[in-house]
Amino acid sequence: MTRKSDFGISRRGILAAPLVLAMPNVVGRAFAQTEPLRFGVADPLTGPSAIFGLDQMQAVRWAVEDINAAGGIHGRKLEAIIVDHQAKPDVGIAVVTRLIQVDKVPAFITAFSNVVKAVAPIANREKTLMLSVGANSPDIKNLGEYVYTTFPLADVDMKALPAYLYKTQNKRRAAVLYVNHETGIEGAKVFTEYFKKAGGEVVLNESYEEQRSDFTGLVLKVRAANPDVVHIHSVVSDFTAIVAQMRQLGLTVQVTSFQTAFNPKMIQELGKGAEGIIVTAMAPSAEDNKNVPGYLERWKKAHNREPVGLPYTQYFHDAPYVMAALFKRVLDQKLPVTGENMRKALLEIKSFDLPLTNTITFNADHTVDAPTYFWQVKDGRFQVIGKL
Repeated sequence: MTRKSDFGISRRGILAAPLVLAMPNVVGRAFAQTEPLRFGVADPLTGPSAIFGLDQMQAVRWAVEDINAAGGIHGRKLEAIIVDHQAKPDVGIAVVTRLIQVDKVPAFITAFSNVVKAVAPIANREKTLMLSVGANSPDIKNLGEYVYTTFPLADVDMKALPAYLYKTQNKRRAAVLYVNHETGIEGAKVFTEYFKKAGGEVVLNESYEEQRSDFTGLVLKVRAANPDVVHIHSVVSDFTAIVAQMRQLGLTVQVTSFQTAFNPKMIQELGKGAEGIIVTAMAPSAEDNKNVPGYLERWKKAHNREPVGLPYTQYFHDAPYVMAALFKRVLDQKLPVTGENMRKALLEIKSFDLPLTNTITFNADHTVDAPTYFWQVKDGRFQVIGKL
């Protein structure tokens, strides 16, 4: 019988030592092959923009659940680490830094143009892939080699909308109102340029500060300009307030916006004042995507309503599928899961067939293209009226 003292080591123990010492490496490799594949998501979960962010995160969670229910990626689960950036650039910088340096994600998703621009330098410096989902400033395509958008930028739908208004709606005189930050400035700039190119006249081009409460002066300028269409490039709460004050002052002029106004709650708040509003959307309708009806039914079953910003949620729902494809490509090639390799995988795959947004193809300039859908409020709900 082999014996050892309280402080001694038996011969058997000495022989076993190399195996024991090696076991942490074996365990580490086994764990690495089964641990979740994590990516970050930064979106507003509190503050005025949370009305969008909370529904977008529901879409992300459902997609991750579905991917994992189907077996994950090589048997490994996908995991979204969700953080709140409040739609504020300084908060965005803090939470994205945490995602990269503490959570060690190789890639992350975010939205809102002001935040995307603020965190892009971090993604590039740390070589972490960033996918912008929903932000629409045309500048996003110029933010660096690690920044890509899965969502068509404003120079897609804001080029299409003016031509549609001029040719099919017979609009000739436009007033343009926009919030004084990246989203409003860039979107309004493109709309103004292309309304003029279509043959129309821009009779008012006016900015305002975000979360302003009284728009009386702005509305009076609109009335004095006498446009036949008012395009409002704003945040969701401001859009509703501006239209409400226009209607209160007797302005029944046609109103348009981009898909930030694609909001059932806006219709509820404006009532009859919402009738006729036209918004753009960059995601396919139920007629163009067979999965959309089931997605809407899922919302009604879970929340008894449609999502706020339906087209945005379609892109957020599909973003984890892009991430899953990138993880799979990296693992198939037996490469380390890094931001550099995730970016290489995106460049190799380029085109992704997705559940709710059909096929998106990343262009050389970091953008994607998609048809523009035109929706109008009719009888208290959004209905598709055209596609370009």
